[in-house]
Amino acid sequence: MTRKRVIIMGAAGRDFHNFNVFFRDKEEYEVVAFTATQIPNIEGRLYPPELAGKFYPDGIKIYHENELTDLIKKFKVDDVVFAYSDVTFEHVMTKASEANAAGANFVLLGVDQTMLKSTKPVVAVLAVRTGCGKSQTSRYVASLLKKAGKKVAAVRHPMPYGDLNAQRVQRFASIEDLHKYNCTIEEMEEYEPHIVNGTIVYAGVDYEEILRQAEKEVDVILWDGGNNDTPFFKPDLTITVTDPLRPGHELKYYPGNTSLRIADVAIINKISSAKKEDIETVRNNIKKVNQKAIIIEADSPIDIEDPELIKGKRVLVVEDGPTLTHGEMKFGAGVVAALNNGAKELVDPRPFAVESIQETYRNYPEIGTLLPAMGYGQKQIKDLEETINRTDCDVVVIGTPIDLRRVIKINKPATRVKYYLKELSSPSIEDILKEKGII
Repeated sequence: MTRKRVIIMGAAGRDFHNFNVFFRDKEEYEVVAFTATQIPNIEGRLYPPELAGKFYPDGIKIYHENELTDLIKKFKVDDVVFAYSDVTFEHVMTKASEANAAGANFVLLGVDQTMLKSTKPVVAVLAVRTGCGKSQTSRYVASLLKKAGKKVAAVRHPMPYGDLNAQRVQRFASIEDLHKYNCTIEEMEEYEPHIVNGTIVYAGVDYEEILRQAEKEVDVILWDGGNNDTPFFKPDLTITVTDPLRPGHELKYYPGNTSLRIADVAIINKISSAKKEDIETVRNNIKKVNQKAIIIEADSPIDIEDPELIKGKRVLVVEDGPTLTHGEMKFGAGVVAALNNGAKELVDPRPFAVESIQETYRNYPEIGTLLPAMGYGQKQIKDLEETINRTDCDVVVIGTPIDLRRVIKINKPATRVKYYLKELSSPSIEDILKEKGII
């Protein structure tokens, strides 16, 4: 039997899941390589044999995506499977053209091919882009489920940037667990807010094993999506968050447009910050691709730890990294807090940036005068700390989902911004959860 030779293009997440659920242990396929992008320093690794299965005793090598054409020719590849998220349609089709020109088919696996079925009810929270407000929506849904007496586990989209075998199944129930698994800032930003609210978090690499373990201890599974990806588990209710500060993106980004099309509920978030015409653009676009979706208007109000610290001061704003980088947002909660509380100016950190933070600015020059909280490894965390401490400012405003002061030492006054979801229309998410019989 001739096996079909496959390369999976990814970013250490969806790519591994697609392999596990669709390709692993199938003798008709031979996955010859993964490619990696978006995340610093994730190429040059190995998808380990313990995870790869019986046909891959030596594991599967992970290469940088810029080697794609050469890899297709070297391995005589039949199919290139695209498996990462939050990219433009143009980006996807450019990669398709590259694969086709090198002689390979270009494949996008559908949701039915990649979603696992749970024995428990599943609520999925997705978004059309990174930075729409998915995290606070997930926390809000978790609070509604717990208020109804349900035991909940939030299963987070994968971010396995370390030892893949050690990260096969991860369970987080305390802040200490974040240190146990040597979490990056990006992981902590997603896990810590749930943990602080008393919600167990699961993540890792093998989501079949993760799901079966979570099912043993909870009543409801909350799928907490990453970027704008589709769910790994088949949902009983799908909630997709949109962002009127980026109107039109819900129609132009992959796979966010898919996530919108499968939504039972579409949330238009950040209502108070957006222009009326942009809100209507998003509303019309939702209706254009998904007439069955219930549309809910919402806001993401902010709480500031010490607003007086900001007034009249020269402020360095640190925002969520992925939101500013491939999320393409020009500002976040930290900027809103600084401007609304009388900051004298926003200090440009770029002259003070060091090493990997300088590289981030080179890769994403549109970030401007904000500092993305990049922390994909210990070196980058130290570079972030040094950049903050070198910056000539009076006050640091922390607009990230975690308190950075817990993981880095800041040598100047700092205040933190938190944000949450507030529904502004009916029916409410709670009403819909009741109607679906989930609570």
